[in-house]
Amino acid sequence: GKYEYDLLVIGGGSGGLACAKEAAQFGRKVAVLDYVEPSQRGTKWGLGGTCVNVGCIPKKLMHQAALLGSALKDAQHYGWNIAQPVHHNWSVMAQAVQNYVKSLNWGHRVQLQDKKVKYFNMKGSFSDPHTIRGLTKAGKETIVTAENIVIATGGRPKYPTHIAGALEYGVTSDDLFWLKESPGKTPLLYYPFILHLHEIIVCISLTDASPDVSLECAGFLTGIGLDTTVMMRSIPLRGFDQQMASLVTDYMESYGTKFLKRCFPTKVEKLESNRLQVTWKNTDLGTEETESFDTVMWAVGRAPETKTLNLETVGVKTNSETGKIIVDASEATSVPHIYAVGDITEGRPELTPTAIAAGKLLARRLFGQSSELMDYDNVPTTVFTPLEYGCVGLSEDAAVQCYGSDNIEVYHAYYKPLEFTVAERDATQCYIKMVCLREREQRIVGLHFIGPNAGEVIQGFALGIKCGATYPQLMKTIGIHPTCAEEITKLHITKRSGLDATVTGC
Repeated sequence: GKYEYDLLVIGGGSGGLACAKEAAQFGRKVAVLDYVEPSQRGTKWGLGGTCVNVGCIPKKLMHQAALLGSALKDAQHYGWNIAQPVHHNWSVMAQAVQNYVKSLNWGHRVQLQDKKVKYFNMKGSFSDPHTIRGLTKAGKETIVTAENIVIATGGRPKYPTHIAGALEYGVTSDDLFWLKESPGKTPLLYYPFILHLHEIIVCISLTDASPDVSLECAGFLTGIGLDTTVMMRSIPLRGFDQQMASLVTDYMESYGTKFLKRCFPTKVEKLESNRLQVTWKNTDLGTEETESFDTVMWAVGRAPETKTLNLETVGVKTNSETGKIIVDASEATSVPHIYAVGDITEGRPELTPTAIAAGKLLARRLFGQSSELMDYDNVPTTVFTPLEYGCVGLSEDAAVQCYGSDNIEVYHAYYKPLEFTVAERDATQCYIKMVCLREREQRIVGLHFIGPNAGEVIQGFALGIKCGATYPQLMKTIGIHPTCAEEITKLHITKRSGLDATVTGC
């Protein structure tokens, strides 16, 4: 043919790999370019993208480490004799997590090889609409041409460069998951970007653009015994239901995470003691405050990886404010035969499963005579905070905006997981909320769950909501006793009634 490849994917993350492998199933000649630019602190990783290397996978495993710490406390109430005090070893956890991530890196390379997808470990940029210039780490150049090109380069954490010292002394989630020693105990000698010896971390969410990252990291750091503070300028978990967000942060405070609310940092300085002194403004009090920390982690949003792609040369349009690529319903950019999927695209959820699904569907439309488009409605998700929060559909606030408060019915309940009873754990923030339309059918438009295993609970109910489930249908669903998910099938008290929504009895 006219070009070397039928499809070239730039970016070896979730969406890009899914698209490439699916296209290869149709017998097409496919190539993937992937290159990890080291972070500001020199951290780099292998094939697989954010989720595998510095996102969902290491985050969930470290969250699990923290949950096990809580389980050790509970175990004593259940008759287990646990020697005190219990200590967590960061190095052991980190090594195990990093080894698993490396096994996934290798697995992705093997899968590409098995499906005869050519893998280039190179940084790609457009020379013309069908030509990509690839550069290796050593600067060796390779020119690759393709009939169709998919951009799936995702994003990387931002630094608040307007804050003095932010770049020099801060880290991001890109670094946190690859530390070999605890960020609360790391001496200057080994990791110059983690400067101190005391067990204190500060995660700062400045614009609340990565609120889930901030709270998830703060949650597992607290859970493994590190003194952790979250600074946030405005609301927690922007974009999520705000009643649920408040319950999540309330639980985290009772769990031991400190919060500096309505505060924003102005500078970071390194002291002679090697601690980091953070200065911030408290907007409520109008005061300037200072405290020293071991590590400053920024969670101020992610920037799309478009800098080196040379998009303007070929005319691929981006949103000037966000830098993300503008696509239509078929993931097509402003240039025919150039597409984009995943976090790099404007207006799409920054979630691994949506990128994978969009990538597969795109390949089927290009090479498999399919016309099916990705449906971005009712996408379930979970925030892996110490008490997990899962949701699907509209928040209560969004439902009110969409339909009006008179046209929605909100069923809710505070419940106590059976597992919490013997362990005498506080369940004040374990809460379920279901948002329905008030019309006769009472279709469910949103479901929100705070409690253990929230992701597993919401995943099941997400199918029903995708299929248009109604409140009467849910009431006919028999619960599995005794589970937390069962409480959803028993929701009967409405907010409108004003009755106490606390579940009592079995």
